Amino acid sequence: MEFITLNNGLPCPVIGIGTFMLSPKDAQNSVCEALKMGYSLVDTANAYVNERAVGRGIKESGVKREDVFLSTKLWPSEYENPNAVDETLERLGVNYVDLLYIHQPARNWLAGYRQLEKAYREGKAKSIGISNFEGKYIAELETKWEIAPQFIQVEAHPYYTQKELRKTLDRYGIKLMSWYPLGHGDKSLMEEPVFAQLGKKYGKSPAQVILRWHTQMGFVVIPGSKNVSHIKDNLDLMDFRLTEDEMHQIAQLDKGERYYHRTDTQLEQFAAWRPDFEKV
Repeated sequence: MEFITLNNGLPCPVIGIGTFMLSPKDAQNSVCEALKMGYSLVDTANAYVNERAVGRGIKESGVKREDVFLSTKLWPSEYENPNAVDETLERLGVNYVDLLYIHQPARNWLAGYRQLEKAYREGKAKSIGISNFEGKYIAELETKWEIAPQFIQVEAHPYYTQKELRKTLDRYGIKLMSWYPLGHGDKSLMEEPVFAQLGKKYGKSPAQVILRWHTQMGFVVIPGSKNVSHIKDNLDLMDFRLTEDEMHQIAQLDKGERYYHRTDTQLEQFAAWRPDFEKV
């Protein structure tokens, strides 16, 4: 496994297992199987309503807690809940997380970020991050944080490489964790000739070539799946490396186009919704 070093000196694996849209049963099974295969990064969130299942999957795997880089996110409904971090840790069945995000720039997100900073100072979060903070939101947060984040989690893939955002990230050494790393499974992206050509050269699938591109960009990737074969394939990236010329070829695919478009109305809806934690 390859690692990157965060701006606070903490090492983080470059690839992990994501649990977005996985049921509790599937999340538990996927996390358990992934850790047994050699994964050491697991990502979840309050909003995924599977934190308890993720915690069970970690325990079931037999992998020591200290050998798992565990990431989760506070949902906007929890930003002003003084017990939100402790309740999140309780659901996961752990004393700390390796990475704690605020999930959306909705509601009183500054209060949420202050919760992260407090958790960081208390050792309940070894690193902190922001998810879906781009444009004006990260520009505002940049003027208000007391502790700079270690991570941002945003959409990123060869069609949308976050060029402008990365200028801000580079100033602070903030690392990028990609969601939709395979373009939400977009057929046109997966069938780009460059990925077929490189896949043939290295004996890899287009998806594996794309994931390797992410890691060589310095991004961390967290593809999610309940398919054990896919989980295994997504980890099989460390035995080849794209050349500078090949990375340049892939860079030409950047269209500045994303798949997910968030509206102000959606942010208002996020602020009003609270996960039904009782179903975890």
